[in-house]
Amino acid sequence: MKTYFITGGAGFIGSSLTERLLKEGNKVITIDNFCDFYNPKIKENNISKFEHNENYKIYRNDIRDGQAIKKIFSDNKIDIVMHLAAMAGVRPSIENPILYQEVNCLGTQNILEEMKLHNIKNLVMASSSSVYGNCKEVPFREDMIVDYAISPYAATKKANEVMTHVYHKLFDMNVIMLRFFTVYGPKQRPDLAINKFTRLMIEGKEIPMFGDGTTSRDYTYIDDIVDGIVKSCNYALENKNVYEILNIGNSSPTSLKEMIETIAGVLDIEPKITQLPMQPGDVDRTFADISKAKKLIGYEPKTTFEEGINKFVHWYQENKELYK
Repeated sequence: MKTYFITGGAGFIGSSLTERLLKEGNKVITIDNFCDFYNPKIKENNISKFEHNENYKIYRNDIRDGQAIKKIFSDNKIDIVMHLAAMAGVRPSIENPILYQEVNCLGTQNILEEMKLHNIKNLVMASSSSVYGNCKEVPFREDMIVDYAISPYAATKKANEVMTHVYHKLFDMNVIMLRFFTVYGPKQRPDLAINKFTRLMIEGKEIPMFGDGTTSRDYTYIDDIVDGIVKSCNYALENKNVYEILNIGNSSPTSLKEMIETIAGVLDIEPKITQLPMQPGDVDRTFADISKAKKLIGYEPKTTFEEGINKFVHWYQENKELYK
């Protein structure tokens, strides 16, 4: 049995990862601040099925609280840290960049310092496809220059990639940074497009389509994301002197217009679309080259976009009361 510490453990990805690790017989310690970025009841529901599991523990604290982080590391023997906690979202980061800097960078520094002090050598951390900005060359490779962020959110993720490399070099930490590509599936945040558009279609409301519908995203189903995280953890635990950046995507972009049509087809609803201008900070496309992740950790996404949307819509229809 290994002990995993997951930050952001009540969120979409964190709770899905927790469920997988507990099923595999591990001990999972999590932290989440249950902030009001979206309805905290959603996070409460995310963790409800394992709150009474003896191998599960949750701390209701903020990663900016250095004393709270210190206590978690002092009170528990941790084998590996999965740092998923962050203020998420491109557009909100433009409105409140200081908050994003504080949570995503200062919060990460708190985690890194306690790992150093407690001699914990293994870290798997969420980065983002947003670091690629509007790179013209596709698919996006990990060795591309990513110095041209177009949102504060993306800049904080790039900063974390740089800072974790410092701790890798100075303190012999194994670090794997995972650039996630547009994660979707059951428990997805309500502010994200697939969840939001599903809700609006069911309610008979208009869908805001930013741009002409040709922008595209490399949508990646939650089970494939979780599998990539678990495989990365195993790689970190089994090797030494590791610092890697990996794309965790589906390598099959879908346009905004195709995404809307797919959801509408599953729901058997004619969508009402309002076309709006492109939003500041939004990128034209994302497209992951996943050959490095395939080779290094055996990552292999299995869920097509159509399959994933079918699964999400089925889940949403059973849980839509949470999102009213």
